[in-house]
Amino acid sequence: MERENNSNEEFFFEEVVKKTKTGVTFPKSLRDSLFEEGKEYYFKLKVPKEKNKIILEILNDDQIKELKGKIKVSKTRAPKQKALKESKKKKEVKKGPSINWSEIFLYEFDKIEQVKPILESAFISFKENPEDISDAMGRVKYALVSYISSTSTENAKLYYSIERFLIQMIKSYNLVDLIDWIFKNLVPQIKSKFLYELALLDLVGICMEMKNYEKAEEFIFYVLKNIDDYPKSEMYNIMNSFKQLVKKILTVERENGVHRTEKIDVLLKEKLLEYGNDIEEVEYKIQIVEFLEDLNYIELAYKLAKEIQMNLPQDSMKLEEVRKLVRRLHQTPITEHKDTF
Repeated sequence: MERENNSNEEFFFEEVVKKTKTGVTFPKSLRDSLFEEGKEYYFKLKVPKEKNKIILEILNDDQIKELKGKIKVSKTRAPKQKALKESKKKKEVKKGPSINWSEIFLYEFDKIEQVKPILESAFISFKENPEDISDAMGRVKYALVSYISSTSTENAKLYYSIERFLIQMIKSYNLVDLIDWIFKNLVPQIKSKFLYELALLDLVGICMEMKNYEKAEEFIFYVLKNIDDYPKSEMYNIMNSFKQLVKKILTVERENGVHRTEKIDVLLKEKLLEYGNDIEEVEYKIQIVEFLEDLNYIELAYKLAKEIQMNLPQDSMKLEEVRKLVRRLHQTPITEHKDTF
């Protein structure tokens, strides 16, 4: 809308325009009226302290000559050097280990979109200087401090996601010292019993993978302690925790060619037998036998299965299932991990 007269002030042109992602564009009708095609134009830009308006003054030829030396135009050497530097950084980032973000953020939380760019920058910093991780860890700590919420569940997901991120950095750059940092600074802050246990299991996995068996034994102890903290009325959760622990150990062994230590075997056997002897429900006893079998503790599994069979009444619906289990274990060869206890 063009106006030539206004009761308060005269305007040659007036129109409402909107800022877009690319900035503010002069309306075409104004450009046609003010600017000659092919001619260069310079402006002096001013914003008052109130920040309520932007003033562009068109400079005449004399003003351009006077001010041109002081005006910072975009094509100077410094930005070119910076652009080359950034381009070089981008090329460097492509080299070396990559990261799968879907394996980091297993559980959605409110601040995930704010946290991810910070971890991306930390990832780049780890890549550029894995021998000095102070900058990268500074970024990680910033994400922890900045996006803590008032909800313990949200915080647990944040802490667990950052643990998953750091474990990938440990794998990629052999940063074994971060294991203790995670256990000291992240795991205790996870106020979700489920995620706390997953965090410990991930530490078990990375320690076994890196053949840091002493630490793996320590973290298995804490997993078993967490299982003991469940009330006996939550036997379903107890069995699921055992299942996840057995699965983690077997997966790491299979994928990395590592083996359990004698102490790990003792910890697992003692706890599984404790529950196998104490619980009453036949279904859960059978699960304990299967965990022992999966871990190749065949003689122990066979002995417990026989006890279950002997104590079942003849009209039990579970009797045939247990008989099949006993026959299978009886026929299974004994290996180096299938010793007595």
